[in-house]
Amino acid sequence: MTSLDSADDNTISDAVKTRKIEFRFCKECANMLYPREDRTLGTLSFQCRNCQFSEDVGPVCIYRNELSNTVGETSGVTQDVASDPTLPHVNRACPKAGCGGNDAVFFQSQQKTAETGMRLFYVCCQCGHVWSPVKG
Repeated sequence: MTSLDSADDNTISDAVKTRKIEFRFCKECANMLYPREDRTLGTLSFQCRNCQFSEDVGPVCIYRNELSNTVGETSGVTQDVASDPTLPHVNRACPKAGCGGNDAVFFQSQQKTAETGMRLFYVCCQCGHVWSPVKG
């Protein structure tokens, strides 16, 4: 067996170890412990169905899904919006350095927030850069 094969075997065995399922057994009657949620305390424990023995799991986080409801004012805008035939075109110079494009499409923000208000956004037809005029 080459050293490369043994390295692959170690990687596979490490992957198997991480997916290993552990069973817990009651210390009093040796029956299997089952997960139980205490909704009032918000804790997880393992409990025996035979003798009511209980064992706390501890502060273990398996997965956390954090959702953010903040949306950028130009969310959903892609470079393809410049080729949309339904958007109006305007002769505006692109502010991106090195672009030099003078054709842009413009649209009003679709976000219904006080910050965006009635602000227009421009998209350069040459490079796809998105910008908005400075509020004055």
